[in-house]
Amino acid sequence: MSTSIISILCGLGGMLGWGIYDFLGGVYSKQIGPFKSIFWSQLAGTISLFALLFVFTARFDIPVLIIFLIPVAAIVYSVGYLFFFRGFEIGNVSIVAATMNLWAVFTMLFAYLFMGQRLSTMQSLGVFMIISGVTLASLNWNEIKNHNFKLSIGVKETAIGAFFFGVFWNISEVISEEIGWLPTTLFVKLGIVVFLLLFSFFMKRELSMKTTSAKTIRMVLLMGCIEAAAVAIVNYGLTIGDAILITPIASALSIVTITLAILFLKDTVTKFQGAGMIIAVAGIIVTGF
Repeated sequence: MSTSIISILCGLGGMLGWGIYDFLGGVYSKQIGPFKSIFWSQLAGTISLFALLFVFTARFDIPVLIIFLIPVAAIVYSVGYLFFFRGFEIGNVSIVAATMNLWAVFTMLFAYLFMGQRLSTMQSLGVFMIISGVTLASLNWNEIKNHNFKLSIGVKETAIGAFFFGVFWNISEVISEEIGWLPTTLFVKLGIVVFLLLFSFFMKRELSMKTTSAKTIRMVLLMGCIEAAAVAIVNYGLTIGDAILITPIASALSIVTITLAILFLKDTVTKFQGAGMIIAVAGIIVTGF
């Protein structure tokens, strides 16, 4: 199998896994709060990844620079999801998912500025479409009709989260190319859990799930395993190709999230917001060429 086909499949795997995770995250962050949703799902995902050590070989001789980058990547990823799930908690799942497409733009921008990767004409067009689509999707058009310019609820938090994800994936590419996809995924996941534990301690965030239903607990743990698989697949892809190519495919995850939100949550959007979502998703697809 050619490396290009493997890269495409890895991007699709990330798209499907993250799309499901984000949809479930939108559901359960409203029920138990974003912090509990993130912590317990990340812990479950981290534990599940250790099973891969029985299937794949991994090297654990880590250079000094990578030892420094791993906790940085873990913190950046954690902060990104804290903002993202906060957007889900207070906003419309479909609109938040569409806005999150900005992480692909940030990833490609940082890859261009700091890693020497370059965009083709089609990819540049795709980036413009993503930005335009997200702008349409994130505005509260009812308020604009009344001459009040206002972003939809949760958009600001989501855009901040997208920025941190853009930073993360460039760092993750550096780590993956140096020590491999499996150690990268394992160490970063462990770092995320440690960071969230420290965050909960110093910020006095409640982690107990005693009053949570067994069904909700199972779903939160399942979504963590799904997300961990998506991260592992994309990190594997990054050892083969460039983030500037794999990222656009994986970032089409909003197709999955928005479809599930409309089908199961009956999310409603305006015509302008719907058009923006379509343009943003189309832009992601265009950047893959």
